[in-house]
Order: sequence, then structure tokens, then C-alpha cells
Amino acid sequence: MEFAEVVRRRRMVRNYDPDRPVPPEVVDRLLEHAVRAPSAGFSQGWGFLVLEDAADRARFWSATSPKDPEQGMSTWLTGMSRAPLIVVPHSNRSAYLDRYAEPDKGWTDRDAARWPVPYWDVDAGMAALMMLLTAVDEGLGACFFGIPPERTATYREEFGVPGEFVPVGALTIGYRAPDRRSPSLKRGRRPQTEVIHRGRWSG
Repeated sequence: MEFAEVVRRRRMVRNYDPDRPVPPEVVDRLLEHAVRAPSAGFSQGWGFLVLEDAADRARFWSATSPKDPEQGMSTWLTGMSRAPLIVVPHSNRSAYLDRYAEPDKGWTDRDAARWPVPYWDVDAGMAALMMLLTAVDEGLGACFFGIPPERTATYREEFGVPGEFVPVGALTIGYRAPDRRSPSLKRGRRPQTEVIHRGRWSG
């Protein structure tokens, strides 16, 4: 598929065919492309938890879903839980602080205040985007979503995630089943004249 077409077709998919697993070679390509994402100082501080087994995926949803019985499972979450593949990208701040304290970077300490933004999270997010685009190119659907903060500790314990790794979100991936488009799309895309500023922001 042409790259422009991949970008045009990319959208968050919230319902999947549970009877069509993602082929192993496609899973490998998704991960190969993820680690080709930009990485500050080539720190590569990310880590990816890949869940393909049905029991592992069920554990994920149990660990990360709200426990309030009145909330139940929303319609979109029911569709998401049918995905045959879940990938959770994590960031590792320590890997970046260590890398930039090395001689070739010139910093002599690990002070996080030196960083204008948390590039460890940015890089993990770009790795997630690489997987979203690869999914489209492979004829799959995918969705990136957050793990509720109040469920992060349970998720960590369930899957043995080391303390230095922070989940920046999760991706469901699989073959699309009929789903409705997000109501948020009714807002429309903001025109470029509102979001792109050439030469100077204003005034």
C-alpha cells in the first residue's frame, strides 16, 4: 500500500474478528517496525509486552478494566476485548538518564530536569505509531488506548513488569469486524489554518 494511503486509512478500530489470529510473521513485522522508531541518543529504553494467548489476553482485560460493577464493560471495550493480539509499549526513563550521562553526550549527571519533555514516553509513543501504521499496511485494524492509572499497579503485578518500565498505553490489533466510527469524529478535523503556523505563531 502507498504510504499516503496508509496514513489516510489509519483510524482507531474498536471491534475485531476473534476467529482470525494475526499471523506470526505479521506480529514479527509489527515489532520489527516498532523498534525502528526514533530514539533519543539511540537509548532504546522501550519494552514491549506481547499478548497472543487467549488466557493472557483475558488476564490483561481483567487486570486493566474498571472494577466498579455499575460501570460494567462498555460496548467499545467488548469489541476491543475480541482482538487476538495486544501489545503494551513501555518506556524506561532510567535508560535515557543513563545514556545521556555517558561521555559522548557531555552531561555529568542523571538529572531529569535537563529534559524539556519526557522523551522516553515520546519515543515509546512513536513506536506505537509505527505499529498502528504497519497494521494498516498489513490489512489489519488497531487501536491505541490508555491503561487506567488506578489499574496500573494491578497490571504490573499480573504480568511481572519491572518497576522502571511504565506502560504508555496498549494496542489491540487484529482483523476488523463491523464497528461504529467514534462519535468524536463528528467534531471534524481542525483546518490547517488553525493548527499550522508559518514563520511566527501570532502577532
